[in-house]
Amino acid sequence: MENGSALRRVIVLLFSAFFSLAAWAATVNTRSLPKAKTKTPAQVSESSKARKRMTRLRRSHVSRRYARSRRHRRYYERFYTSSFASENLAEGDITAGEDPVVRQAALEALGNMNGTVVAIEPTSGRILAMVNQKLALSSGAQPCSTIKLSVALAALSENVITKDTPIALGRRGRFRMNLTAALAHSNNAYFEAVGRRLGFEKVAYYAHQYGLGELAGYNIPGEHLGMYPSEEISAKLGGVGKMCSFGEGISMTPLQLGALVSAIANGGTLYYLQHPTTPEEVAAFQPRIKRQLDIAPVIPEISDGLAGAVQYGTARSLRVNFNEQEILGKTGTCSKDGTRFGWFASYANTQVGKIVLVVFLQGGRPTYGPKAAEISGLAYRSLYDHNFFAAHAPLNAEHTPDIAPSPSTLE
Repeated sequence: MENGSALRRVIVLLFSAFFSLAAWAATVNTRSLPKAKTKTPAQVSESSKARKRMTRLRRSHVSRRYARSRRHRRYYERFYTSSFASENLAEGDITAGEDPVVRQAALEALGNMNGTVVAIEPTSGRILAMVNQKLALSSGAQPCSTIKLSVALAALSENVITKDTPIALGRRGRFRMNLTAALAHSNNAYFEAVGRRLGFEKVAYYAHQYGLGELAGYNIPGEHLGMYPSEEISAKLGGVGKMCSFGEGISMTPLQLGALVSAIANGGTLYYLQHPTTPEEVAAFQPRIKRQLDIAPVIPEISDGLAGAVQYGTARSLRVNFNEQEILGKTGTCSKDGTRFGWFASYANTQVGKIVLVVFLQGGRPTYGPKAAEISGLAYRSLYDHNFFAAHAPLNAEHTPDIAPSPSTLE
């Protein structure tokens, strides 16, 4: 009896132990078990020397690519002429017959810039002052954008355009511009298009009518002749379009430009320019007409553009020094054979004291058309401060102009 009860107790204990063990196993936290490892790709470990070499190669490649893009986007031109005079450029000028007020204004305005200033009375053709006469009487230089004056007058005279005619510009012709804006901002594409419409024969005909390619002065010792091509320049150089946009292939003198602007200022009379050298020559001065230009009807068509150049365009630097009178003008900037040229031709739109100023500069990067306009502003400022526009009386009020003989009969 005792043996049977003992056996039952042993069996009960064994079952209790079994169930206790199962319960303990169920409470084990599976999160504490280690996770199965997944395979990852093997990584190549480069040495520090190799990494440095790869970095240098990448930087070298980027630098070469950047340098190539810069070469394609920008061209740096080298200049070999100084914009500043190393000596007194006015030394040797003949000044006894010049207006002392005008000469002093021009001399001070030019300062030490490598250039010339020519002041002309447009109602007579008398040269009132010519600073650095050696350069002023030289064979000239590329007219740059001042050639646009001749082209604009020709196109208007031929009824190719009016001042409001829009010209389609750009690759797809989406941008349009009229003559007033093109003159004010000196837009090359506009005048290339107009020049091609005119054609070389008409462009050249009017240029010669306006005095290009011939002497502008009447018996002025030392005056050289500019050059106007007898045929259109090659297509490689841009053809007639480039001739009309910035004077490619043309050489113009300051006196030739001054004579043309004087004709615009006086309504169409192209005078021979004369440079009195003594007080006696001044007293005996007689204006000499070269020819009458039929430009009076079209002068108002270009006036807004020339005024706009000074008010808001390429010549607005003039207004830094002078803003009391209306000035009309045209700038020009270009370069050739390591020399940059800066032109500005203008006239004061006044009833008395009419004057034309031509500033021509040559040199390097500091030389350009707006700088020539700034110099003109200084000269106008000085003239105004000396009451030039209030007190000066036009010469032709006392003289009747003579028709001069043709250049072929001049000595």
